[in-house]
Amino acid sequence: MPLVNPLPAEHDPETRELAAFFNETLGFCPNSVLTMQIRPEIARAFINLNKAVMENKGRVTSALKRMIAWVSSNATGCRYCQAHAIRAAERYGAEQEKLDNIWDYRTHPAFTEAERAALDFSLAASMVPNAVDETIKKELHTYWDEGEIVEMLGVISLFGYLNRWNDSMGTSLEEGAIESGKQYLGKHGWEVGKHE
Repeated sequence: MPLVNPLPAEHDPETRELAAFFNETLGFCPNSVLTMQIRPEIARAFINLNKAVMENKGRVTSALKRMIAWVSSNATGCRYCQAHAIRAAERYGAEQEKLDNIWDYRTHPAFTEAERAALDFSLAASMVPNAVDETIKKELHTYWDEGEIVEMLGVISLFGYLNRWNDSMGTSLEEGAIESGKQYLGKHGWEVGKHE
């Protein structure tokens, strides 16, 4: 049982209209947004921030942004966000080999050095205490420009919010996200946990 139950999608027409964005991303409106709409201003602000963060301005692709989100969510332990991030990475065209081997991004040949630098940044920035150091900075600047780094940190920060929200709320996972979680993450011990 979640801490607070989500409201129906039709509760707030403005939120419902903004949330259509998630039909492309996930194939459904997330229960997290349906819970946020108990205070509609929070839901609206979150959706607009999500749209801004996920808009592509450089070489950081939609698929890579979702893999960055997965690494961040894995670091914090939020199973809800892990399932959503891997599902969105799949929907945005991440290669099958990357989806199947996201746990091993540091060593698997499907990942480029630039992707490894981005994913290492996500891991370090998601830790408490923060682990972004000179080595991480140097690797990032080897492959990415400042605008792209800002985009990456936008994703990491957005998922920091979502990881706290969904893990504290115990948000119920939607069926499509459960399927993606089991398919790509289950072999490494992923389970729904408290997000039933």
